[in-house]
Amino acid sequence: MKKHLSKIQLTFFIAFFAVSIQAQTKTENLFYYVNNEQCFEALTKNIDKISIVAPQAFSVDEDGIVWGSVDSRVIELARAHTVGVMPLIVNPGFDQLMLHRLLVNPQARSRCISTLVDLCEQYKFLGIQFDFENLNMNDREAFTKFYQETADALHKKGFKLSIAVVHRPEDYAGHTAYHKWLFENWRAGYDLAELAKAGDFISVMSYSQHTRRTTPGPNAGIPWVTQIVEYFLKFMPPEKLSLGIPLGSMHWYTALDTVRYFANARSWSDAIDHARALGILKTYKTKVQWSDEQKVSFAVFDNGGLFEYVYLEDARSFKAKYELLKQFKLRGFSAWVLGIEDPAIWNVLSKVSR
Repeated sequence: MKKHLSKIQLTFFIAFFAVSIQAQTKTENLFYYVNNEQCFEALTKNIDKISIVAPQAFSVDEDGIVWGSVDSRVIELARAHTVGVMPLIVNPGFDQLMLHRLLVNPQARSRCISTLVDLCEQYKFLGIQFDFENLNMNDREAFTKFYQETADALHKKGFKLSIAVVHRPEDYAGHTAYHKWLFENWRAGYDLAELAKAGDFISVMSYSQHTRRTTPGPNAGIPWVTQIVEYFLKFMPPEKLSLGIPLGSMHWYTALDTVRYFANARSWSDAIDHARALGILKTYKTKVQWSDEQKVSFAVFDNGGLFEYVYLEDARSFKAKYELLKQFKLRGFSAWVLGIEDPAIWNVLSKVSR
């Protein structure tokens, strides 16, 4: 005789299936963390909207010696709320020469990898994220090998490995000498296809479109971010790509640069938190404008006859970037950094997660 499901069993099965589908389609919200009380307060208040917390915690030198720590409060809070902890490991000061010496030394790589596995086992981390930057294009193969070796070691013990990769919108270096410099030292050293294959996911740093080195402009304008996502998806499936979203704003102004006995004025910018951005705008009694093309808020104002610029990353621009997750069916996002955000982004996340 064939057995038939009862109405109760059928209802339970449908409910279980629905929850499973929802869990699979829920975005992964990774937030970077630095050691200050402002950051910890933001983590504490909004832990229920965070999937992974990624503390900037560990450094490594050319001999493969790893040092650093994660705040015990962060570990305990994350564990209590079933939030994964995935610390970053960096080359301090993004030292290119030091990184090269690490990559070409098998003993140093082995020492580093062994320490990372031990740290994950000791503190029950979800895994590790590589944040090695200022990587020269000539170290591309050596870096890929180091990442593959680390992934193999961590995966064997049940841990994950991810990597933060500098933005890149195309194969070509770009239009200017600045773009050439970016290509050679910050972009071309990452073998996107092989890194995606070896690790669990890639956090693309789709921000710093404009910096203190450039003219004023958005931290991450939507057309530019979209171009980056489309480029990265040539090398990996969307479920392996986490979109980088900046939470901080930028303020451009004229600075006095004193070198020895010579003083020179030049354009400069500071990264500022949302509260500071609003304070500047109130001080100069200026209105915030919205760029429908770039999907960012900005303001331009006069300070003694010199124009200054503030480009904000607020809840409205956050929502515009979040929409790209749905458009491209990405894994989730990686937000830099907790504690400097527009508090209203948490309302955005509450609504989109319903």
